[in-house]
Amino acid sequence: MGGKGHGDSTSQGRDADGGAAVGRDRDAEGRARNARPRDGLGRPLPYGAPGVERQPEGVVRTPEETVAQAQALLDAGKPFHAHEVFEDAWKSGPDEERTLWRGLAQLAVGLTHAARGNVTGGARLLRRGAGAVQAWAASSGRPDVYGMDLTGVVAWARELADVVEAGADGSDGVGGVGGTAVVDARTRAPRLYGA
Repeated sequence: MGGKGHGDSTSQGRDADGGAAVGRDRDAEGRARNARPRDGLGRPLPYGAPGVERQPEGVVRTPEETVAQAQALLDAGKPFHAHEVFEDAWKSGPDEERTLWRGLAQLAVGLTHAARGNVTGGARLLRRGAGAVQAWAASSGRPDVYGMDLTGVVAWARELADVVEAGADGSDGVGGVGGTAVVDARTRAPRLYGA
């Protein structure tokens, strides 16, 4: 399946018929790697189920490519995958931008958790990411770096955290499941470039 952390992972822990596990999934280098397919929000699916292709690991992109690819994934309702793109930038970019990319990755993970119905984790990561992005923009003096509207992104994250914590009211891309707010990741995706 290829993808982040999976490389050419194989399901060596499954028997030939896909039956009970006999060990852990391993990648080509022998490292433990979960080879289960994932859904659009990064949740593991049963072995053999169709999944969403993960982002390849360790891709070095220009900052502009990172923003464009992440926005396309966010628009498609795949914030988990967008976080992987931001994570690559965080790990491969210049040290002075790490806080920015890490904060954006946290925002994408926060949206992922909110879309999965994890109110506490979603709100916490949205606020943590917003704080990191805001601090980076203030210290760098670059609130519109790479064409992004960081002020707008921070406002989006804080508003969404408030909506998720307040509970589901069925409007504006938020629905309820068992009394928990569940966000539609596509409808509530941020506009990195602004409105």
